[in-house]
Amino acid sequence: MSRLANMRAAYRLRWKRRELLYRAYRLRGEITCQKDRTDQIKPDMVLGFSTVRNEYERLPHFLAHHRALGVGHFFIVANDSTDQTIPFLNEQSDVSLWTTDHSYKASRFGMDWLTWLLIRFGQGRWCLTLDADELLVYPHCDSRGLSALVAELERRGQPSFGALMIDLYPKGPVGDQSFEAGSDPLDCIAWFDADNYRRTAQPHLHNNLIQGGARDRLFFEATPRRAPTMNKTPLVKWHWRYAYMNSTHTLLPPRLNRVFSEPGFDRLSGALLHTKFLPSIVERSVEERARKQHFARSEAHTDYYEALVANPDLWAPTSCRYDNWWQLVDLGLMSDGGWR
Repeated sequence: MSRLANMRAAYRLRWKRRELLYRAYRLRGEITCQKDRTDQIKPDMVLGFSTVRNEYERLPHFLAHHRALGVGHFFIVANDSTDQTIPFLNEQSDVSLWTTDHSYKASRFGMDWLTWLLIRFGQGRWCLTLDADELLVYPHCDSRGLSALVAELERRGQPSFGALMIDLYPKGPVGDQSFEAGSDPLDCIAWFDADNYRRTAQPHLHNNLIQGGARDRLFFEATPRRAPTMNKTPLVKWHWRYAYMNSTHTLLPPRLNRVFSEPGFDRLSGALLHTKFLPSIVERSVEERARKQHFARSEAHTDYYEALVANPDLWAPTSCRYDNWWQLVDLGLMSDGGWR
């Protein structure tokens, strides 16, 4: 890009960031606080943020996993939940809970609501923004908590931390498995694709669009450009002027997207174990196909939902069984960045 083109792109992105911050302020009234436990927050706590809908089967393990890593307090927006999600979250002493029945899609898939909470409560703190079907892992996560990770990021002058989303799935049709609500999803879905990821540079965003994994292989082979985005930046030392542009895939300002290794620069990064393909995915896909809340152009993903409703088997002879974080480093799916 020419210097003039770069200046124009930067100008547009500055205005885009202001627009997103204004949206969050304007839509703040769409969420209602049910439980405010923010008086328990301590200065050095890592904070967790999430929008959920009918995620009771995942939430006990999701919270336990991230508590064990060191998340000190969770900010959760429950959107139109009808299962046990809200009663369960109300009972959690480290959760501040908001509810809403407004449109998930019209709120930029919950990001407008979370942006407002990040502005109010995240200033100057390390904030971890996740979906309920994502479990964070990173180098040494079995022995070093998030406090150690963010201290290392601070030492490196790295204000944001990238993670590759890795789709987990069972061996056999997804709907035919057994899963008990609250248990570890990896007891049910432990397989993943290791070797089909590709990167496309997005220079004006200082970002790498990464696609691949099981969904890419099975559902988007004919239309690879429509395949899900797998790069995310879930952990950020927040400033009220920051904004997620596209879920947690892209951040503004663009410098925060420099989170993955590149030639001559080995950055510390992690992975998000994506537990979407529990047995309930078949029934949920029937519902989401009708709700049309999960894609900007829902009609373009009809075939995707039809394939999920058909109870597919995502396993292939090339599938890998998940073991630990070392495995992901060895496979090149995340980097220890020389952190010893």
